[in-house]
Amino acid sequence: MKRIVSGNNAIKMITALLAVGILSAVSLVFIYQRAIPKIEANVREETKEAIESIFPGAAKIEKIEGKEIFRVEDAGGRLLGYAFPAEGNGYQGIIKLIAGTDPDISVIKGMKVLESQETPGLGAEIDSKDFRAQFAGLSIERPVEYVKNRKPEKPYQIEAITGATISSRAVVTILNNGIREIRKALKDEP
Repeated sequence: MKRIVSGNNAIKMITALLAVGILSAVSLVFIYQRAIPKIEANVREETKEAIESIFPGAAKIEKIEGKEIFRVEDAGGRLLGYAFPAEGNGYQGIIKLIAGTDPDISVIKGMKVLESQETPGLGAEIDSKDFRAQFAGLSIERPVEYVKNRKPEKPYQIEAITGATISSRAVVTILNNGIREIRKALKDEP
């Protein structure tokens, strides 16, 4: 037996759906506005901790005005180097990392992955201590390169993770792009 919805019932259903939709939208906006400051504070703290792990003697971390570059100094005011966030596509999504260079931007001091959705056990190894250690002291006078299934022979090479070449290549590409950008940005500095 078919039941026909009357015009009055249809109006009630539409009104109820509209009310629920508006209430949901207002709730989401309210929650979003309350959460954003906390999210931003967490990102700032995570960035600070990552920079301090790259520059163990860091006493002052100052963002250069108008740029996504951090000037890092020791307690005596001596410039330790620069840190910069960089991101790009990995195998499974965006990889966000932060890297540090010496004051001359000729050597990487270190690198830390901030966010990644790479495959656990394979591409996720880009955040392993062993993989990251390859970047400390790496020459960036030339673009960074990766080599597969052998030890690096040049001071600007790292060994790709076996079975995760795409993720390794992504990190190298992200770093090279970030280094190019930081050089350009600091060249424009007064």
